[in-house]
Amino acid sequence: MRIGRVLLVLLALGFCAYSLIDQWDATVRAFEQMSVATLLGAFAAGLAGLFAWTLSWRVFLAGLGSPLPVKAMYRISSISQLGKYVPGKVWALVTQMELAREYEVPRARSFGSTLLAMAASQATGLAIAASTLPLTSATARSRYWWLFLLTPVVLACLHPKIVTWALNTLLKLVRRPSLEHPVSLPATLLGAFWAVLGWVFFGVHLWLLCAAAGGDGTGLPFLATGAYALAFVAGFLVFIAPGGIGAREAAMVLVLTPVLPAGAPIVVALASRVVLTLADLTNAGLAVLIGGRPPKAPVKQAPGEGNEDSGNEPAPGTLVTGTQPNKE
Repeated sequence: MRIGRVLLVLLALGFCAYSLIDQWDATVRAFEQMSVATLLGAFAAGLAGLFAWTLSWRVFLAGLGSPLPVKAMYRISSISQLGKYVPGKVWALVTQMELAREYEVPRARSFGSTLLAMAASQATGLAIAASTLPLTSATARSRYWWLFLLTPVVLACLHPKIVTWALNTLLKLVRRPSLEHPVSLPATLLGAFWAVLGWVFFGVHLWLLCAAAGGDGTGLPFLATGAYALAFVAGFLVFIAPGGIGAREAAMVLVLTPVLPAGAPIVVALASRVVLTLADLTNAGLAVLIGGRPPKAPVKQAPGEGNEDSGNEPAPGTLVTGTQPNKE
């Protein structure tokens, strides 16, 4: 499994490199139109958004019975997220489950918490898009109206009773044991809060890029946040596209075209893709550098080597001292 994880990470890095090189000239022209300060600000906001989503997953995993330190969660999430650049949506999930096993997290809990975090991010993303874009983008309203109708349904599906039933059904289908206990409503709300905060940071990253590309107006921050949320969800629904490439940019350009100068939407979409890809690579690199592997399991003692704290009886033939003499 360790060799498989290494190969998967190398494959993901290859796809990352391909996505950057494939549109290198257009990306360079896009970056030339923006200041270094803008790009660094968008990069920092992207890192903050990814970290907020990591905390969302941590809340759900703790709610299912496996609390982990932030350092461990950062390592697992940052490395496993490279799997989303491999075609298909399962590689990040598989890698995350296997990395979590190093910390003695049962696969059922890891699987359930990851699905919960994904559901929370998609549901809150739809809610943000539905609450901002209809007021700021007639194009998005006419093209993606059907996604907005899904918002209340998806949000309702985050209720713990519905989530527990759905996860146990999935676990039964893959012949895994059911969850020991459902995630609580407070944990669900806290996980959703971190997901929303992540969307806010991602909205800031896109707003900075839009402003640098010629966008203005008091509604631009709301439009940028809703545009990114809608684009991300649209890209997520395209199963085979690694990282939602193509679908995410198409939705973003569609929403931003009426409010940005001609040619600027594609510049913003390309810059956003590269900035967030670099954020993913930076997170993975930092996760490797800081380590965070679980401590080695203690060596099991041989029979008869127990101590007073363990409650084991002394081994036969062991001299027992410190006892009071008796009359015999």
